Amino acid sequence: MANLQVQKKTSSQPPFLQFNNLACETAGGKVIFATDEWFAPARNLLKRDPPEFIASAFTEYGKLMDGWETRRKRIPGHDWCIIQLGVPGIIHGFDVDTSFFTGNYAPYASIQAVCLDQMPSFTLEGDRTGMAASPSQFEAVAQLNSDSWEELVPMTKLKPGYSESCHNYLNVTYPHRVTHIRLNMYPDGGIARLKVYGIGKKDWSTVSSQDLVDLVALVNGGVCVGYSDAHYGHPRNMIGLGRADNMGDGWETARRLDRPKVLKVDEKGILQVPGFEWAILRLGHPGIISKIEVDTNHFKGNFPDSCRIEACSLTPDEENNLIRYQWRSDKPPKWRILLPPQKLKAHHRHLFSGESVVQCGPVTHVRLIIAPDGGVSRLRLWGRRVSNNMTRLQQISKL
Repeated sequence: MANLQVQKKTSSQPPFLQFNNLACETAGGKVIFATDEWFAPARNLLKRDPPEFIASAFTEYGKLMDGWETRRKRIPGHDWCIIQLGVPGIIHGFDVDTSFFTGNYAPYASIQAVCLDQMPSFTLEGDRTGMAASPSQFEAVAQLNSDSWEELVPMTKLKPGYSESCHNYLNVTYPHRVTHIRLNMYPDGGIARLKVYGIGKKDWSTVSSQDLVDLVALVNGGVCVGYSDAHYGHPRNMIGLGRADNMGDGWETARRLDRPKVLKVDEKGILQVPGFEWAILRLGHPGIISKIEVDTNHFKGNFPDSCRIEACSLTPDEENNLIRYQWRSDKPPKWRILLPPQKLKAHHRHLFSGESVVQCGPVTHVRLIIAPDGGVSRLRLWGRRVSNNMTRLQQISKL
């Protein structure tokens, strides 16, 4: 059995960073209002890619910046914008990233939130560099009463956008579903990125127990809760929307150093290697999985040789304890085979159903194991939801 080596995280990185970015543009997040966008538009806040800086780049309005930057305010008030989350859910933390905003970063910020029953009819379109909100836009946004939304982050001092200080991590304890947030900067300035880390919260009462649903999808509340290595890409990318845009939009590990100097295969053509990498994901709802997709899209020279999937049923307390010990507890989960070892191909959608998928009853968590290493762009686990009571009965039967 291979050692389950957990990638070490620095003390400066809070645990919520493993969750999904609910506001990312690739998840459907969008800015629907901003008071001012003179130097750089607010939509840049939601870009997936890290901020860039080109020293020689200017526009007719001033220095080109990869973020949201307002003009130097010469009127009463402060600047703010409203972001509609791509995936409504429970927020656990924020990263207010001021990268490259060194002499022009916003000195303070606060964040408010709300859960709206109906989505606002207005939004922002196109490149709004050099623009500010019009009177009619202010009138429309006033209907939301955003100044009275719940305060998740009080006015907080931000750090400048140097590499060692640009990430302003803000923990949140707010157990309610959120659809929109209001980012306030005081009084003006620039912010490169805003990442809203949390877990999607779906209304499962609208889903029939007979409907086949991707139980691990980001939009359905799936979340990564542990992994062995994420050198080139985090496992949470695998449950994103649609197919991956590129390799950076998937999970990719470093090359394992325990690979044999000369590789050999078994009778099924699967490499015989001592080590593997793994990622553990919690389903958005307990369910019975019957169809699986493992997509190696874009991974052509670095796809895994093989994979297998295990599943188990855990209570929240059991999960919390395992996370605390980085999934190396004295009482590990009772993993059951969901998908036996399968040979994988480069840049290919692998679909498994019928007898290929082992029926192991209601489960809450899965562990994707790849050997020896490599990248997977998407993981889909279609199944039917079951009541939490069924899951509890199964857990009792294991005792």
